[in-house]
Amino acid sequence: QQILRQALPLQLIFQLVFKFTIMKISITALALVLLPTSLQGFVPSPNAQTFVKSSTNVAKTISIEGSRGGRQSTQLSMGVKTAIVKAADKVGLPPVATAAIAAAAVGTAGVKFVLDRPSRTYGEGTVAKEYDSWTQDGILEYYWGEHIHLGYYNDEEMEAGYKKKDFIEAKYDFVDEMMKLGGIDLAADSGAKVLDVGCGVGGTSRHIAKKLGPNADVTGITLSPNQVKRATELAEEQGVKNAKFTVMNALEMEFPDNTFDIVWACESGEHMPDKEAYINEMMRVLKPGGKFVMATWCQRDDREVPFSKKDERDLRFLYEEWTHPYFISIEKYAELIDATGMMNKVTTADWVDETIASWRHSVWVGVYDPRGWIFKPTKYLKCVRDAYCLERMHRAFKRGLMQYGMFAATKK
Repeated sequence: QQILRQALPLQLIFQLVFKFTIMKISITALALVLLPTSLQGFVPSPNAQTFVKSSTNVAKTISIEGSRGGRQSTQLSMGVKTAIVKAADKVGLPPVATAAIAAAAVGTAGVKFVLDRPSRTYGEGTVAKEYDSWTQDGILEYYWGEHIHLGYYNDEEMEAGYKKKDFIEAKYDFVDEMMKLGGIDLAADSGAKVLDVGCGVGGTSRHIAKKLGPNADVTGITLSPNQVKRATELAEEQGVKNAKFTVMNALEMEFPDNTFDIVWACESGEHMPDKEAYINEMMRVLKPGGKFVMATWCQRDDREVPFSKKDERDLRFLYEEWTHPYFISIEKYAELIDATGMMNKVTTADWVDETIASWRHSVWVGVYDPRGWIFKPTKYLKCVRDAYCLERMHRAFKRGLMQYGMFAATKK
């Protein structure tokens, strides 16, 4: 233990764990497990940190090159082993330890290679299929509750530490803040006819129905039959009689023109293959004077600063891992709304700061309370993929590649 403490100081271990990726963490952890069996007579070099830094550089190469796939994967594995051996030689690491760490690095590169290959690419019927699956296995509902969207965290909550806030409560707070942005008044809109586009299992629909009272009439639509079934069950269990749910395509809604007083869309635009048709349909079914409010993930506007190759790789992964056809920018959405000619001036905002804690908070609740997934071994790989994608989402929003678009407007 003393030798290990000298070779890998505790501070350095913490730095690796909290700063680098899952793949780099795995290399360090496996090295700590395997090194004691091959350290007999080993005197740690004062340059031990050089080895760790060299290994980290190798890991960075894996992160970049491993996602490219194809025939490069075998060449990459050989390159990893060679780089690890060279790094170990510099600090006098024994051959057995070197071999163990090289094997760990190559194995971890393989894991990274698998995780970086999207498994749920968008296509016809894929959105309904994935949400049917998520609803049926119950894992998403166990952790995210009735709301399949990000939560809201104010400045005080972020300063205190987002983990101290209840993850599900953050989602209710988000809905309440979104209602404020949309100018929804509990008294004035108490008899409103509301459309929830992309309602999930109906958490927001039921929350709005309860808030506006029994005279309100809320309709939620989704592509997923399982979500409609679950949303209806929960409404019956909670005694919410003024919220109903149906399977319907948001791009071809069956409602007449000017049907709803409020059109609400929370994190559904991401899955729409035709953003213009999506906006046009929502504007069409909204009554004159009606209120429109939307939240959706957006990518930054690339018209002035084009995306780099890394940006394009990251976006492609985010598109294809969770069945997204593509994202557009806040600016582009605002232009589409204006182009309908039906709306008064649209208010826009980027709520990245208010929502970004959700990504890592959702992973944290899964680690803190594993009961939602531990007894479902057939879902382990899916859970790992989702956790990995959540982290990739966090990083994309953190560095400004992604935006959290908020929109509010009234119809002329």
